[in-house]
Order: sequence, then structure tokens, then C-alpha cells
Amino acid sequence: ITIFSKQALLETDNLNITLLDTPGHADFAAEAERVMPALDCAVVILSATDGIQAHTLTLWKLLERYHVPTFLFINKMDLPATEKDKLLSDLQSQLSAGCLDFGGDFEEIQEACAMCDEALLESYLETGEVTVGNIQGLIAGRKVFPCCFGSALKNQGVAELLEILDSYMPEKH
Repeated sequence: ITIFSKQALLETDNLNITLLDTPGHADFAAEAERVMPALDCAVVILSATDGIQAHTLTLWKLLERYHVPTFLFINKMDLPATEKDKLLSDLQSQLSAGCLDFGGDFEEIQEACAMCDEALLESYLETGEVTVGNIQGLIAGRKVFPCCFGSALKNQGVAELLEILDSYMPEKH
């Protein structure tokens, strides 16, 4: 359990990432809020068995207040009674309709992203194309929140999460 904010460095093909691990417990909300202005993006880790908790909603509102592009990793998907479709539906109804499963192929991701922006949908219907830049813009504008499902303990979905970050993290200007 993280009590104080800690940092770690990691690299992907395209990014040098400084990971700031902040407390997820409500008693340490101030620690999490202190790092918000410094974030380029956030990765919220949710337990598939616990789902969206009250403090998750608090953190979500803080991320919204600070306009932090957000990715989600739904952990513990290896445990019994975890239903991906139900979890995604809960995320969409309680956090944002823009919570999208980025585990599919690029065409599925393009189509789902196009549905989150009227102008992009119009363009997509005309051209059949949504670019990586379009998707990064939706993430930067907090219209899309890429979701990745896995089990950190079993190293399932972790590489996929890093690939999603590497491909879709909005560029800072």
C-alpha cells in the first residue's frame, strides 16, 4: 500500500516515463492531489473485484478539475466472478461514456473513438479514417479514456497498457 508518493522511471519505444505512484486510499487524498498539476497523464488502477469505489469517484473529479488525460487499468481480471463487459459498462455509466476498451484491433478502437466526438464521427463516416492523432486529441480533451484489462500479479495486460500509453499518450506542447 502506497502511503507517500513515490516515483520510478521507465522507457517505452517512444516515451520516457516518470511514474508517480500515489496513495489510492481516501485517508491520503491530499498526497494524490499534490501531484495532479505535474501530471501529463494519469493511469488509474481499479480492482476488478472491488469495482468503482467512492474514493475512485473523488480521484476522478480531481483528475477532471486538473484536466489530466486519463488511462485506466482494470486489475485482477484473473479472479473468479470478474466480468469485463459489466465492468466496462460500470465505468461508462459512473465515470464517462468515453471509457473505451482499447484491447481490440485498431479498427474497433477507431470506430469507438469516432462515436465520442460529433465532428470526428462525421469525418469518419466520410473517410472511414480516425488517426492516432485524432485519438490522442480525444484523450487530451478528456473525451476518451482508454481502458486495459489484465492482472498485474500475473503480468497479464501490462505490456498492452504500456503499448497503449506508447501509442496514444497525448503529446505535450
